[in-house]
Order: sequence, then C-alpha cells, then structure tokens
Amino acid sequence: MSGTLVLDCEGLSRLVRRDLALTEWLAAADAEDIRVVTSSVTLVEARDPRVHQAQFDYAVSRVNIVPPSEAIARRASMLLAESGLHGHKYALDALVAATALTSPRPTTVLTSDPEDLQMLCNEVITVIKI
Repeated sequence: MSGTLVLDCEGLSRLVRRDLALTEWLAAADAEDIRVVTSSVTLVEARDPRVHQAQFDYAVSRVNIVPPSEAIARRASMLLAESGLHGHKYALDALVAATALTSPRPTTVLTSDPEDLQMLCNEVITVIKI
C-alpha cells in the first residue's frame, strides 16, 4: 500500500449516492494501490433513511472500515484538547482525524468541512474539500 484515502461523512455519503467525482477518487486510489478507509462511526453519521439498505451496504463494502479503538479514541480526545474544541460538537470529526493520523502515509481526507479537519490534523494530513 502506498498511502491512505480517508472518507468522512460527506465522502461516504457521496459514495453511497454514486457521485461521479467520488467514484473517480476511488478509481484513482485503486490504480495507485491506496487504501480507502472510513471510521466505523462514519457509517452511523452517513446513514440516510431515504437510501435503500442494499445501496448503502454496497458502498460500504468498497471501503475498509476502521473501528474506533481505545488508542484512536484517546488520540481524538487529545486532538480536541490541543485544538481547544469541545467533543460535543467535534467528536466525530476528531475520530476521523485520529483515524487519518494513525493510517499509513501519505494520507488524504476527503471532507465537506476542511477547516475543522485541518485544525485537528494540522499539516500532517492533506485535507481536500469535496
């Protein structure tokens, strides 16, 4: 593997909706042997009841699911403290950031909210708005 592509809620939601740009990102990642991941908590955040379960499950099957281990949760907590952000509002972003920071580099996060994730990831992770 030569790096990691991390999908946040918007990234996974776009994959579920078969968004062309997201499909192209996955094809490029596959061509470059880049591992595509999402946090298991993102599955909950991205679940839209208007989307058929089979469509959601198929999209999820195309990515590697990373559970929030104790180490990832502790890292997320430290990221919140270092950034001065409260877990009530930023917990899921912090878990995505911690997942990215513990993934093989180079690591890129696709998100609709680059400002928050950039605060949590610093300059170590490439954060791209989708």
